[in-house]
Amino acid sequence: MKKIFFIVAFIATGLVQSYALDRPTLHGDLLTHYYAIKDALVASKADLAATHAAEFVKTAASVDAKNLPDDNRALLVKGAAAIANAKDLKKQRELFSAFSENMAALAKVTKLGHGDIYKAYCPMKKASWLSKEPAIKNPYYGSAMLTCGKVVETLK
Repeated sequence: MKKIFFIVAFIATGLVQSYALDRPTLHGDLLTHYYAIKDALVASKADLAATHAAEFVKTAASVDAKNLPDDNRALLVKGAAAIANAKDLKKQRELFSAFSENMAALAKVTKLGHGDIYKAYCPMKKASWLSKEPAIKNPYYGSAMLTCGKVVETLK
């Protein structure tokens, strides 16, 4: 009886550790791709933004439904796919606003990665974005208004 209890406890511990390790990694991958899209928009590189958005779609498709509910996944995939398909920088920046709101909503209900996530706001565009650092680098205007905005929330 003790052997059976030990084996069950050992397996359960392994499953819990596996789940705990996979979840932040998968969500962290989504956040990494999100940041890459944002950085490409900051640098005004539409092709790079499209490439990273396509990678986001692939990663989101591979995340287990218990870790990323279908309604969240659908909104995020739709937004990223639209950015990937839009080759015009201005259009990508317009689409990035709703995409960012959906990422922020996910970040509020689940742990996306390690460290703080900063939600910044651009008053000129009336749109937000997420950043891994508090320094403002505006994805909506790039070098034209690189530091326009402010951090409005820190997500833990």
